[in-house]
Amino acid sequence: MDVSQYLEIFIDESGEHLQTLSDCIMTLEKEPDNKDTINEVFRAAHSLKGMAGTMGFKRMQHLTHDMENVFQEVRSDKIQVDSSMIDLLFECLSAIEGYLDNIKATSDEGTEDNELIIKELNDFIAKAKGEAVESAPKESAAEEKPKESDGSFKKFELSDTEKKTVAGAREGGSHIYGMTVYVEKDCLLKAARAFLVFRAVEEFGQIVVYRPSSQDVEDEKFDLDFSFYIASTEPLDKIEAAAKNVSEIEKVISLEIEEEKTEAAESAPASTESKSAAAASAPAKTAAAPKAAAPAAKKQTAGKPATNRTVRVDIEKLDALMNQVSELIIAKNSLVSISSTEGGNFASQGFHEQIEYLERITTSLHESVMKVRMVPIENVVNKFPRMIRDLSRTLNKKMELVMTGEDTELDRTVVDQIGDPLQHLLRNSADHGLEDAALRAQRGKPEVGNIFLNAYQEGNNVIIQVGDDGNGIDTEAVKNKAVERGIITPEQAEAMSQKEIVNLLFMPSFSMAKKITDISGRGVGLDVVKSGIEQLGGDVEVKTKLGEGTTFTVRLPLTLAIIQALMVEVRDEKYAIALGSISNIEDIPVKEIKYVQAKEVIHLRGSVIPLIRLDQILDIEPREEEPESLTVVIVKRGDSQAGLVVDNLMGQQEIVIKSLGKYINGNKLISGATILGDGEVALILDVNTLM
Repeated sequence: MDVSQYLEIFIDESGEHLQTLSDCIMTLEKEPDNKDTINEVFRAAHSLKGMAGTMGFKRMQHLTHDMENVFQEVRSDKIQVDSSMIDLLFECLSAIEGYLDNIKATSDEGTEDNELIIKELNDFIAKAKGEAVESAPKESAAEEKPKESDGSFKKFELSDTEKKTVAGAREGGSHIYGMTVYVEKDCLLKAARAFLVFRAVEEFGQIVVYRPSSQDVEDEKFDLDFSFYIASTEPLDKIEAAAKNVSEIEKVISLEIEEEKTEAAESAPASTESKSAAAASAPAKTAAAPKAAAPAAKKQTAGKPATNRTVRVDIEKLDALMNQVSELIIAKNSLVSISSTEGGNFASQGFHEQIEYLERITTSLHESVMKVRMVPIENVVNKFPRMIRDLSRTLNKKMELVMTGEDTELDRTVVDQIGDPLQHLLRNSADHGLEDAALRAQRGKPEVGNIFLNAYQEGNNVIIQVGDDGNGIDTEAVKNKAVERGIITPEQAEAMSQKEIVNLLFMPSFSMAKKITDISGRGVGLDVVKSGIEQLGGDVEVKTKLGEGTTFTVRLPLTLAIIQALMVEVRDEKYAIALGSISNIEDIPVKEIKYVQAKEVIHLRGSVIPLIRLDQILDIEPREEEPESLTVVIVKRGDSQAGLVVDNLMGQQEIVIKSLGKYINGNKLISGATILGDGEVALILDVNTLM
């Protein structure tokens, strides 16, 4: 059975179940008796097991099965939740995440059996039940342990209704065959196997009797075998071979039921069902997974399954999109009629009105498509509380994470890539930021260190602040380290402001760690954060106070697709500058230009702003003669400003950003290109890199 087409949806849904498990286990640690949470955990583990089994990921299935057994014991009040159990469950989640990462990368779960974790789970149950650990059974749920089978055909009595059904089938010229199917001992999805057997044999005839009833089979209310009668005109060996062909079936015992054998009837309780009722109910469950799998057929595109390419969209957003597309068609029809009825009079009032109408629709259409691409940032930040809990134990520091604004929305592509930089910043706060307990007590701070992550929207940007109430950055130590490593000279160090010193931390391989740990301090740190955020068109700033704490402010664009831009000219070349980066535009007389350390600056309303001559940076022919005044576009990045010298302003325009791919990988100044109304290509300047 080819399940590759369901891979994409399996990855998406498994990620959701894992997040649910992680959140619920965190809740359980604080509220061990919360029955709703326990049930939610059990449901998520059960779904995960079913999905993994259906996809054929046996190792993942076994691990989640044993986890589910632990939850079953908690659910039936046989085990109390304690911190050692929580630790063990988080170990399991990490192992399952490992399987999922492998599946994302290679479409296969890998070869790690995690036997140690599985043994710990079974030992845990055994201890809780007071059994000797060595004798911990493989199937931990002892009360569900299947009985050994004798491997023969299991005879059973028929109800009156069933006898009539069998007799009717015989009269129609069919043979009646009885089959008992034995599934393998370690089969975890018996109902799914039974359904596959039913489906295989029903290609040759019609199942007329089920033992146990099809509903009980669907609910897995049977041990290791189930039986049925099938009416068919085909030979028995053919049907038997089809049943044996299903995986995890140990053996199939079958025989032809002679007429007199169905007569002897002692009243045994049995379910009265017709084929149609059985067929309707049996496929309904197919274990847990096809619930997830069913919609995939619509979504699948050709080729290898892509991962993380889906966005779940509220139906209302799609309705709005649909309405705007209909409006667009109406506007197009109006323009067509103007061109034909008024002899193509494109100067007419009607034509201009329609163009304005078209502009309004396209802007609103763009906003709707943007909303469809937006996903809440909680998709990324939800995993951080568990990470901080683990770090608290690893580092032996008490800490808690407070998050706000998780519902702030960002473009899907930004959300996918922002996780790693934020994770680096949080690890940095936990490892370097927070002091040890003794120093906190000495400073009169609470014993539990506070780490925070706040997200909110500001104009066309989303701001994410990550920080702590820890030690803050020792700028003197940073400065001395930079001098010691030859990054700056002692003279430069003296002239540097606090902000410039802090920015040294963002240089490649600059680490202040006293010792290298697994958490941070390998020199892979803030430079990775900075480059990751700048690739997304954002920037990062630091505010710190020694002894009080540090806050990193990450500023990201809402979307990467369409932006409002100011179009400018430098000689005959056209460039776009994102409107979000521009604070104002000035006309500056050349005689007002001053020099600081041989660099051009202008003095504007109390600020000293460095000038950037775009023609020099972009390697354009210089002007023959300098004009008396310069057009300067003042751009900002966080708190700092710069003035870009341009020749002409062409006005504001909504532009679609086209990636230039690998063509100009080396040049960070250009963040992409756009196609103008007349078909000409204009390059988009990256203000962050320029500055």
